[in-house]
Amino acid sequence: MKSRTTLAALALFASVVGLAFAADANMGTWKLNDSKSKFAPGSPKNTTVVYAPAGDSIKVTVDGVFGDGKPSHNEWTGKFDGKDYPIVGDPNADTRSYTKVDEHTMTLNNKKAGKVVVTGKIVISADGKSRTLTTSGADASGKVITNTAVYDKQ
Repeated sequence: MKSRTTLAALALFASVVGLAFAADANMGTWKLNDSKSKFAPGSPKNTTVVYAPAGDSIKVTVDGVFGDGKPSHNEWTGKFDGKDYPIVGDPNADTRSYTKVDEHTMTLNNKKAGKVVVTGKIVISADGKSRTLTTSGADASGKVITNTAVYDKQ
C-alpha cells in the first residue's frame, strides 16, 4: 500500500511539473525568421533555439552561426530567476541569467568573467507563435551594436 501511495504521489508531482513547463510560452523550438530580423554586419545569428525541461530547471540549446559564418552551438541549464548559470560552448560569455518579467517577457544578461557583455529582452507574441529577441552588446572594437531577431514557434 505504501508503494502505491508513493507512486501516486510521484505521478501527481510529475504531472504538476509538466503542466508548469507546458504553460510557459517560452518552451519549445524556435526558428529564426531571417526576413523579419535585423542584424548589424558581422553579428552572430542564432538560427534555432530550444527551451526544454531539465528536471526542475530549463535547458536552452542554441544553434547558429558566428559573424564569420562558422557554426555555433551553446547550452545553458538553469532557472528564469535572475541568477547566473554557466553557458557551455559560447566563447564570448561564460554565464547567462534570465529574469521572467511576465508570462510573455523575459530579460537576459550574458557575462564574461563577471562583466555583462550582452543584455537582451525576449517578448513572445500574444498568440505564442513568435518571439522577438532584442540584444545589445559591444563588438570587438567596443562599438555598441543592437540586433533584433524574430523567431517562429515550430
